[in-house]
Amino acid sequence: MYTGKPVILFDGVCNLCNSAVRFVIKHDKKGMFRFAALQSPAGERFAQQYGIPPAYNSVVLISSGRAFLKSAAALRIARRLGGLWPLLYVFIAVPAPIRDRIYDFVARNRYRWFGRADHCLRPTPGLQEKFIG
Repeated sequence: MYTGKPVILFDGVCNLCNSAVRFVIKHDKKGMFRFAALQSPAGERFAQQYGIPPAYNSVVLISSGRAFLKSAAALRIARRLGGLWPLLYVFIAVPAPIRDRIYDFVARNRYRWFGRADHCLRPTPGLQEKFIG
């Protein structure tokens, strides 16, 4: 199993999630993140290894041997990006049930608001090394 850089698992058929992956790649100036769709063989292996339910389809950050879910994952990802994005980490002080309620509201509506792709995000050849099969 891959044990290198932090890995972001994402819903590969969600247009919002795919846009978020492209956003992270653009702002990940140090190139620290790797990516895998939850629907991919690698995503399924990570999910199994970290006890993530098979039907789970929201963002997961695998870092330092731990799996962070929902708002905790999003805030920890933002903390490592370039620019002013790390300032969002201040919201970690908000209790997780409140943060996750907001996160879940967006997650429940993401297909309706942003649509659903017919297939998982396919990285360009220049970005292939950032994705784990």
